[in-house]
Order: sequence, then structure tokens, then C-alpha cells
Amino acid sequence: MTLIDTKRALRADMAARRQSLGESMRRAAAASLRDLFFLEAPIRLPAVVSGFWPIRDEIDVRPLMDALVDAGAQLVLPVVQGRGQRLLFRAWRPGEPLEAGVFGTLQPPASSETREPDALLVPMLACDGEGWRLGYGGGFYDRTLADLRSRRSVTAIGVGFDLQLVPEVPHGADDQRLDWLLTDRRACAFV
Repeated sequence: MTLIDTKRALRADMAARRQSLGESMRRAAAASLRDLFFLEAPIRLPAVVSGFWPIRDEIDVRPLMDALVDAGAQLVLPVVQGRGQRLLFRAWRPGEPLEAGVFGTLQPPASSETREPDALLVPMLACDGEGWRLGYGGGFYDRTLADLRSRRSVTAIGVGFDLQLVPEVPHGADDQRLDWLLTDRRACAFV
């Protein structure tokens, strides 16, 4: 099997695992994610933090984003600029309008201020104990992290359900490791 085939198979398996979670478990997971973030404090606030609007069956990071704003963070949300490009980040506060983006996402309008994050909450399908993350396959976060890290220090925090932690995520030369993993049951830094 090629790297692409191996990743494709793991994506399908992990998407099915995530879909199996019930609504009450999802709500509890979102609250637990928020609480663990502030218990473990993977970043110092105030900071510019990139959140994301959850799609499909992703863990709901909106309670965490609300709490980050209350703690003094400036939120930004990612905007897909086009295939093969890195993400752009626009300022946003809970309650402000959003518009439709690609892949079913919501994003701040073009009139919103563009800012670069100090830390990124990164959606994922899977993560392993070394900090390798499996996303949806577009490479947007990998390109973005590579670009940001070439110029300054940023913290990438993979967020998801604890069942998304796997023994090994296949990875290639263009994949970027996470600095932290935050789930509904754990928060840990990768060395």
C-alpha cells in the first residue's frame, strides 16, 4: 500500500468512529475539551488563537472559543484561499456574522481584519503519540504550519475526541507535527 492508500483507509476508519458518537457524548466532550484546555494551559494568554467552525462530526470547539475570548484571546478563523495554498486567518468574535466557505465551513467575511495566529486549534481525524496528525487530505494546515514556523514560533494544538488517538499515523515529508493534543479526556505536549 502507498502512503496515500494507507492514509485513505485510516481516514475512512476514523470518520466512522467519530460518526458513532451520540449527541449527549458530543456535548459532554465539548465541555470537557474547554475545561482541559484551561487546566493544562498549552499557551499563554493573551494571544491570537485560530479556532475553526466545526464541520461533519468534528468535536465542537465553540465552547472553548467562547472561553478563550473571555480569557483575553483574540480569535481568528481560517479561510481556504485555494487549492495548494496556505490558510488565511480573519479576526472573529462569537456572535459576529459568518459566511459560507469551502467544504461546508463558515468563515468571517472578507471585510474582517487579517491576523496571523500565535496558536492554532487544528481539527483532525487521527493523531498518534508522536504528534503526527491525519487531516482530510488537502494539506492546508500542513502548508500553513510550515509557512508560519519558517518565520516565527507558533503552537499547533490538535483537537478531537479521545477515540481519535491511534498507535501510528502514517506521515510523509510534507506533514507537520502537532505541539499539543487536546481531547475530551487528555491534554499532552509532544516533545
